[in-house]
Amino acid sequence: MSRFLCVVPPLVGHINPTLGVAAELVRRGHEVAWAGLPDVVRPLAGERAAVYPCAAPPLDDPALLRPLSLRGPAALKFLWERFLIPLAEQMAPGVRTAVAEFRPDVLIADQQAVAGGLVAEQLGIPWATSATTSAGFTALAGMPKVEEWITDVLHALRQRIGDPDSAVDPRMSDRLVLTFSTEELVGPADSFGDQVRFVGPSLASRPATDDFPWDRLEPGRATVLITLGTANAEVGARFLATCAEAVRSRSDRLQAVVVDPSGTLEESGEGLLVRPSVPQLALLERCDAVVCHGGHNTVCEALWHGLPLVVAPIRDDQPTIAAQVVDAGAGVRVRFGRASAEQLGAALDAVLDEPAHRAAAERVGRSFRAAGGAAAAAAHLEHLAALPATESR
Repeated sequence: MSRFLCVVPPLVGHINPTLGVAAELVRRGHEVAWAGLPDVVRPLAGERAAVYPCAAPPLDDPALLRPLSLRGPAALKFLWERFLIPLAEQMAPGVRTAVAEFRPDVLIADQQAVAGGLVAEQLGIPWATSATTSAGFTALAGMPKVEEWITDVLHALRQRIGDPDSAVDPRMSDRLVLTFSTEELVGPADSFGDQVRFVGPSLASRPATDDFPWDRLEPGRATVLITLGTANAEVGARFLATCAEAVRSRSDRLQAVVVDPSGTLEESGEGLLVRPSVPQLALLERCDAVVCHGGHNTVCEALWHGLPLVVAPIRDDQPTIAAQVVDAGAGVRVRFGRASAEQLGAALDAVLDEPAHRAAAERVGRSFRAAGGAAAAAAHLEHLAALPATESR
């Protein structure tokens, strides 16, 4: 039996893939604990989960809200300066305490929880990366100055909370990187490194939602899920309203479930069901297509179910994920800030009516299931834990 410590940021999309892996490790007889923000981790991992508290920047701090106009290199710099670096510094003491008390054999660090890798290398603990978005390998391609700047920032961070003599990128373990996608979506893996393992999505059960009105989904109409994830409510009002207009004009053959956590969209009854949250995995089993922002979790969950997508990337890794969807033939891309109801309607018609998009989505979905998901990830982690100390570090 081994002990695994999952170090995660306070971001639902980065915790979700780790849940299935943790459950699989426990099923195999191992112990799993978490280091992160308890208020975010415990509702997802369960009230009985062992969660070692780590501090984090206030998620409702207005200083963390990036203007929608901030894109590309400027957006990445904002993300690192305002959130990821402060997050690492604030998490580090909690991660050290978790290591001292839980004594893990392997530490699993999310890509954006770089305190995990830095503390692990400082304390001599084998560690793996949880790559919850495959865009981490390609998003900085063509932006060498940005990559150089991030490298310098991480070097300075390492002097404060890591091993000053190490040269390993804390975003990417040199021993094991678990990537929750496949080559059918990401592209050939030859250039990613020998330690990268494409295991496909890790889907785990979520907290039950008992109040979803399933009876309002009419079997005679195609069903579309429209969602912008959990972190984009402040910028999504116009886009959701435009989507609603496109759906209303097709209400004779189309119905949509719209996720609107901010409550800005009025439900008209014309083929629209508006909810602040939904049981997404269960709902996808009843859907025919998905409209989303290109978030890695939503895209992979849709493709797992063989559903074609309309992707409207906003920022960060989303343009890269959207490009992967389009390149795979599994969907259509629209402009988040400028798409009209006519354009969104045409995109919906394309993914619902043109068989090639669904066929491509189903092909990617088959590759996801064949990759092994949580079981494959757990097997790789077991192998890392079993290596002699000199080989695993």
